[in-house]
Amino acid sequence: MLAKPVAETGQMKLSLEAERRIFQVKELNAAVQNLFEVEFRNIWVLGEISGCRVAGSGHTYFSLKDEESQVRCALFKGSARFARFRPQDGLWVLARGSLEVYEARGEYQLIVDRLEPQGAGALQLAFEQLKKKLAAEGLFDAERKRPLPKLPQRIGVVTSPAGAVIRDILQVLERRFQGIQVRIFPAQVQGEGSVEQVCAGLEHFSERKWADVVIIARGGGSLEDLWAFNEEQVARAIAASQVPVISAIGHETDFTIADFVADRRAPTPSAAAEIVIRTRDSVEEQISVCRAKAVQALRYRLLLASRDLRARGIERAAAVLHRNLMKRAQRTDDLEHQLRHSMRAAVEIRTRQLSDLTRRLQANDLRLRVAQQRQRLHQLYSRVGNSAGARLWQSQRDFERLHLRLEQLSPLAVLGRGYAIVEKTTGEILRTSSNVHLDEQLRIRLHQGELDAIVTGRRDGEA
Repeated sequence: MLAKPVAETGQMKLSLEAERRIFQVKELNAAVQNLFEVEFRNIWVLGEISGCRVAGSGHTYFSLKDEESQVRCALFKGSARFARFRPQDGLWVLARGSLEVYEARGEYQLIVDRLEPQGAGALQLAFEQLKKKLAAEGLFDAERKRPLPKLPQRIGVVTSPAGAVIRDILQVLERRFQGIQVRIFPAQVQGEGSVEQVCAGLEHFSERKWADVVIIARGGGSLEDLWAFNEEQVARAIAASQVPVISAIGHETDFTIADFVADRRAPTPSAAAEIVIRTRDSVEEQISVCRAKAVQALRYRLLLASRDLRARGIERAAAVLHRNLMKRAQRTDDLEHQLRHSMRAAVEIRTRQLSDLTRRLQANDLRLRVAQQRQRLHQLYSRVGNSAGARLWQSQRDFERLHLRLEQLSPLAVLGRGYAIVEKTTGEILRTSSNVHLDEQLRIRLHQGELDAIVTGRRDGEA
């Protein structure tokens, strides 16, 4: 009787063992990792940094904690290079990353790829850290800053096209010196994407080398509003620019990393426009000053040359010059003598020719020939007068004949016989009654005068 219960108990044990799923530790960690990859990718976590340490490999390890719990985090070297600041204990940050399982300890941790400081204190710390880093690299050194062009012809501006900043810059440039070419690279100067757009504008003007100088500008704001210009990416884009850069960020009391890296800092965007281009009056004044200095320098050089000439033997040079002048004077006298002799010979030849012509003219008495030509002229006058009179009489006959025909064919002659010309107000002449409508206004031209009429009836008929 005990055998049956024993058999039933064995079957129950086999059934329970068949339903159990047994994981190896590695399989369990892999399953959890798969879960994390689906549900916890690119998440944001807010917390305070605690236990921060930097390994010899360059990776940074820390924990994010709040009042009740904490999570381990790892910031690898490749992502740490793009961080705005160096993590420190006590800083509140917003970390973006993905959860992963660290199989060696069976723990999960947040693999951080981006850190953003929270609060003005954290932003100020990030500012100071980046400033110290770039200063150590020499990006703020005065030796690497380039001078601005004296009178730029083309100015590039990287800013928002919708703000008052660009209007202020253009107004100042127009007032100080007209005719300057300005190109605007529209860029977002605050918020997501602003860093990339500002860098794109700097790279655009640097690569094309169209502009003589570039202004990056935005209006005033809080530290968070101006933070795009405290990014390392923007600072390095300014340093790499092939064109001098003027930084005009915020108000006079606002300082950004871009101000330290730029070739020139302007306290305001309007001041940047005043720095980049001088007034026309100041340029003309400088030209006048340079002209006066050039004249003064030339006179001084001439004075020195004169003294040097005398020191080298000006008396000897004068003697040589005097001998040369005497030789030239003697040569001039010889040429004058030859010219007078040639002129006398030419006059004698022309005198003999005149005498020959006079004798020939006296031999041919012109008075007889003039009388003959005068008589012939009278005859021609007479013939011309007769011919013109005949032509005039014939033309008058033709004119009268044509005038008579014109009067016979003139519409006015027809009107004189009692007929009339009927026109529409448009000037069209009516030839049939079908072309008018009732109550239409007409104009009737008589032999003398015109009449205005209105159509009250119409009778159509064949011509």
